[in-house]
Amino acid sequence: MTEKEKMLAGMIYDANSDRELERERTRAKALCHEFNSVSPTEPGRQREILRKLLGKTHGDDFTIQPTFWCDYGYNIAIGANFFANHNTVILDCARVTFGDNVFIAPGCSFYTAGHPLDVERRNRGLEYAYPITVGDNVWIGGNVTVCPGVTIGSNVVIGAGAVVTRDIPDNTLAVGVPARAVRTIGPAAPGA
Repeated sequence: MTEKEKMLAGMIYDANSDRELERERTRAKALCHEFNSVSPTEPGRQREILRKLLGKTHGDDFTIQPTFWCDYGYNIAIGANFFANHNTVILDCARVTFGDNVFIAPGCSFYTAGHPLDVERRNRGLEYAYPITVGDNVWIGGNVTVCPGVTIGSNVVIGAGAVVTRDIPDNTLAVGVPARAVRTIGPAAPGA
């Protein structure tokens, strides 16, 4: 089994000595650098670069503001009406899936990668990756960190500065470190 196959299967793998993974990360970093260097007066060029980088995009109805960084790109899928503000980081060693109408504030990070707790394996550079899933109609506040293996349901708001270490159910406001559900979010009131 290759290191990439192990990575995609959620097993412990070595990303540092695998030439295929190294080439793929270098390609993604080069595209991110190119994207981050494009003038904001050229949104078509930015979108063209993102289409080369990302695994799946839904139409032309998405925006990612520079700076943006990811590990591979091909493990990222975004739905319709997606917006990621400045300084978004997605370490996509595993699949990262965003539903429709997802809004991400500045400084947010999505980390599928983690490292073993035992020092021997960690010092050898071994890691694992678990997928992240974000449902539809989600607003993620500024400087939120989403950890490996988390699913955020639909119709969710994650408060600024939260660290999401476990799943968040649908129709929830979650805040804190670690993030926890503090109340249910219902349908919007008329005129709200």
